[in-house]
Amino acid sequence: MSSLTNKRVLLGITGGIAAYKSAELVRALKTAGAEVRVVMTSAAREFITPLTLQALSGNPVHHSLLDPEAEAGMGHIELARWADLMIIAPASADFIARLAAGMGNDLLTTLCLASNAPLALAPAMNQAMWRDTATQQNIQQLLSRSEKKPLIWGPAAGEQACGDVGPGRMLEPLELARLAAEQFASGALAGKTLLITAGPTREAIDPVRYISNHSSGKMGYALAEAARDAGARVILVSGPVNLPCPRAVERISVSSADEMLAAVQARINDCQIMIGAAAVADYKVASVAGQKIKKSADEMILTLIKNPDIIATVAALPNKPFVVGFAAETNDVENYARDKLKRKNLDMIVANDVSRSDIGFNSDDNAVTLFWAEQQQALPLASKHQVARGIIAAIATRLQEKP
Repeated sequence: MSSLTNKRVLLGITGGIAAYKSAELVRALKTAGAEVRVVMTSAAREFITPLTLQALSGNPVHHSLLDPEAEAGMGHIELARWADLMIIAPASADFIARLAAGMGNDLLTTLCLASNAPLALAPAMNQAMWRDTATQQNIQQLLSRSEKKPLIWGPAAGEQACGDVGPGRMLEPLELARLAAEQFASGALAGKTLLITAGPTREAIDPVRYISNHSSGKMGYALAEAARDAGARVILVSGPVNLPCPRAVERISVSSADEMLAAVQARINDCQIMIGAAAVADYKVASVAGQKIKKSADEMILTLIKNPDIIATVAALPNKPFVVGFAAETNDVENYARDKLKRKNLDMIVANDVSRSDIGFNSDDNAVTLFWAEQQQALPLASKHQVARGIIAAIATRLQEKP
């Protein structure tokens, strides 16, 4: 279950005797490396205490839609964006009915409506309630949706707390954790080697000063994790960032654009895919001072020259890999992105509007549009981890269409 490492799982708990198993599910998810946050309905708190789940998850437990402190920052929306996966375990008959009706009358149903993360339901109820026509119709209604169709995990059959025997038992916590891990191990890029550039570059002025930009590297690192989870071998060529290297990813640390190009050229022949997510400085200082420049005159003039275009260099190779570029724009995003796609001979480009304050540089969220040939695909506002999985899925699909 190593594919759960660093994944963000939002666990919803509804009212039912199986809620006691949710504590063990939190432990299983945490043991597998996931970060877990818990949301409880009012009925769930009658079966198990928030304090227990807070102690196991290491995070505060959420239960109120109208929490004044949380709502000051639109807390429910932040939770919805935070999750990589939502699991409702146990999912009661009442909750399933409200979800099928599209209701948002408590925190948990509101999160289900507001989140773009995959949703899994682990039903748990009396066998007669599970077999009831209304419950089965609600399940079918949820499964008939063209978008945001939930996964139904269970129920299992067996002896129930009430003494009945039949279908309605919640799946065991370890089985649910295993199913959760499978959501991040698609294997869509199994057997592929993928190189990603990430972060900013630093172009020296003298031994203590440099020119750089605001890139945090978060998008590139999220892509490295998503590609790894899709089964690829991942080489991450990273500029200076304050991020840990993702598990099972090979990182090559560089500083300048010239160093990044050299690292890419040394490894690109081993790769079938390259993603240029780094914010490479367009220019560098023509002559770097060997010693610290002393402050003297009121003005200092620097002569700048163009840096190498790393992504275009790779795309110009005779046997180039599948090349994906990024276009961070502040206006006329589509036109600039399509021009860059064609001009640099890219196979796909990921465009985002960095003039927005809620996405882009240093943000944990992003919203992008993918362009290729005459087509495009929008990935709406979500965490960079969710957006990264969408980008990797689109790349895998394009590779199948155009090997």
